[in-house]
Amino acid sequence: MPREIMFILLGYLSGSILFARLWLRLFHREDALQRSRDGNPGTANAFQYGGFLCGVLTLLCDLMKGFLPVFLYLRSLDAAGNAWLSLILAAPVLGHVFPVFSRFRGGKGIATTFGVLLGLLPEWLPAAALAVPFILFSTVVRICPHRHRTQAAYLLALLGMLLVKVHPCIAGGFLLIALIVWIRLAFSREPKESMQVKLLWMH
Repeated sequence: MPREIMFILLGYLSGSILFARLWLRLFHREDALQRSRDGNPGTANAFQYGGFLCGVLTLLCDLMKGFLPVFLYLRSLDAAGNAWLSLILAAPVLGHVFPVFSRFRGGKGIATTFGVLLGLLPEWLPAAALAVPFILFSTVVRICPHRHRTQAAYLLALLGMLLVKVHPCIAGGFLLIALIVWIRLAFSREPKESMQVKLLWMH
């Protein structure tokens, strides 16, 4: 048990490091998040207000802080299939959304979620289950605004994982992650616009 708790804490604390704030400060764009619509310390605002390099660095760091705790845990002895895996998957996203280092006011956790799921490699289905809905709802069936697109993508990804019968610990972990992200989106500063759905060929 102590080892699992250590990895949960490692995941939460690594998730609590908001790299968008750090990189924006290093690029002398400290006030960028205040000027954004939603104040979200995440990859999208790092790209938009900090520039390409700032965005890439933020994306990589947000992916890695989700990837490393899961990857390292699964390489430890007898970790695969352990019921603790669900909490270890959720911990980095919980840290990013409710970071202890930033008064529990964090980002939406999307890049960190992908990092967590990539940490499961060579098990690739969970990451694909989330990537496909995001691509689908951004291209063929366009759901706007982004808040509703994210909610729909996480819901469809969860259903997909249940249909393809990924390991129950992974499905349970993603359910926790989806709940965390949905709660974060419910309290977002982003204007609460109504959902719009358009097909690719509609203007």
